[in-house]
Amino acid sequence: MDTWTSAIAQHGYVILSVLVFLDALGLPVPAAVAILVAGAVAARGLLQPQYLLGAAVLAMLAGDTLLFLLGRYTGWWLLGALCRMSLNPESCILRSADSFYRRGRQLLVFAKFVPGINSMAPPLAGSMNMRLAQFLLLDLTGTVLYVGSYFAVGFVFSDALGVVVHDYQAAGHILGGIVIALIAIYLVYQLWLWLKERALPGVTLADPVEVARASQTGAAIYDVRSHGYFDAKAMRIRGSRRLDPHALHQSNTQLPGEAVIYLYCTCARQATSARVARELQATLKGKGVRIAVIRGGLRAWTKAGLPVEPVPPADMAALPLFR
Repeated sequence: MDTWTSAIAQHGYVILSVLVFLDALGLPVPAAVAILVAGAVAARGLLQPQYLLGAAVLAMLAGDTLLFLLGRYTGWWLLGALCRMSLNPESCILRSADSFYRRGRQLLVFAKFVPGINSMAPPLAGSMNMRLAQFLLLDLTGTVLYVGSYFAVGFVFSDALGVVVHDYQAAGHILGGIVIALIAIYLVYQLWLWLKERALPGVTLADPVEVARASQTGAAIYDVRSHGYFDAKAMRIRGSRRLDPHALHQSNTQLPGEAVIYLYCTCARQATSARVARELQATLKGKGVRIAVIRGGLRAWTKAGLPVEPVPPADMAALPLFR
């Protein structure tokens, strides 16, 4: 406790601002402890409370605004990335967007008190086209409530804060251990997926220029992205068609009937395209169909300067947006 108090007293405004800003970005830093200690330091007259409160509020608002703008300018990429681990990414995106649309305004006010959600609410608000002025008002309200609550506790109970910080830090160590264990499990899982993928039958890869030439002689190009049909500015390879990778085995799904088929996505190592290619090869086995994956996916196609087009409105999934 004395170490924390001494550090805050000597470099209080800078330390508090940095910790709160990093916490707003979702990094595992003890911003709540710093705000508590700042309140205790203010109670002892070592620093000015109005400046401490102002620094914390402005730092948190700056971090949240940065995440809001990230959500605004990356569209649904962030939510899509988080939903990739679910069994049905399409359904995950739709449910998450609908839930935030119905509760997002209230959530922004109280999200600071819920670990995990505190750093997800701002980019979701940006992705769903919430007006910046409305976001700033709601986020400022939540920020003042959060910072003010912790600061007031530290200010009023400054003498007993040593016990509070000790218990908070003990809980933080436990939580940190859990987080490290979860990260280790995730890394082992990714390694297992990589080894499993290496053991699967290989798929044929084709360069974008080769595919562009083949498409002029009757080859079909299918877009198998698990997400990407939610942003109004979404683009796809010109002339390509949608093939939902999560609906291949549904009875109402019409499988490709062309003799030469190329698949593309936007994920790492063409993972979705490779999985769909293997499933199609097994389903269409014996029918003389040639299936290949575009090397590098949509990014490589665009980088090669090959033609793209906006996703047709009829293929877009209608997600709720704030007006």
